Amino acid sequence: MTPRIRVGIGGWNFAPWRDNFYPAGWPQARELEYAAQHVTAIEVNSTYYSAQKPATYAKWRDSAPEGFVFSLKASRYATQKRVLAEAGESVQRFLGSGIAELGDKLGPIVWQLAPTKVFDAQDLEAFLALLPSQVAGVPLRHVLEVRNPSFAVPEYVALARRFKVATVFTDAIDRFPVIADPTGDFVYARLLSADAEIDTGYSPAVLDRWADCARHWSEGRIDADLPRVEPTLQPAGTPQDVFIFFINGAKERAPAAAMALLSRLQAGGG
Repeated sequence: MTPRIRVGIGGWNFAPWRDNFYPAGWPQARELEYAAQHVTAIEVNSTYYSAQKPATYAKWRDSAPEGFVFSLKASRYATQKRVLAEAGESVQRFLGSGIAELGDKLGPIVWQLAPTKVFDAQDLEAFLALLPSQVAGVPLRHVLEVRNPSFAVPEYVALARRFKVATVFTDAIDRFPVIADPTGDFVYARLLSADAEIDTGYSPAVLDRWADCARHWSEGRIDADLPRVEPTLQPAGTPQDVFIFFINGAKERAPAAAMALLSRLQAGGG
């Protein structure tokens, strides 16, 4: 399939968006329907806190157009353990909760580790071995969000690459390790630094920059100025899917940021 660049937001039920994104008077029960017409992906955070029912996933699926995807944040009960190798039961419970109902609208699964979780190669290897390639016949794509600086080492990059698990790229360089090294066969970026004083969250120049990055990522390239642990390790140069989410910072600006980036990509053929 032709690689795609999808751009989205985190969730769809956010009260401030009723002032600057959803039309006045738009029914809250139809906010997903509206959001899915204006961005091309949504990262769901509620799955991190509690299990959803299969019927809920089916409803989300039917509310979104063809080509749209939902990225799911995996259960905290699996990712916030002191010993990740002990997460097998929680991993299976989450993956078996009905996410397969999303079908081809299921995007990457985000396994977000605690900021206090220090890199432990043996423990992480055991955890990554727990992540299957499919559930109920639906292919799975996994992405790891590491939040401790100890992960910014060649040993982590090599381990993630061996399991073909992508690593979240973030622009929050003051809070989390920024790792642009390719470790999976797709790119997953969570942009966390929106500015409330800018209508689109990011300045036009910065949005232009992210549009360029997105195109290059989709071509299997990495811009030289992005932080990498192993700068001598060259990407494969194989076209790949790209997922970019405007998540927090000034969250009220996220839909405008996503739509502004999509507009740039559409204008440039992305």
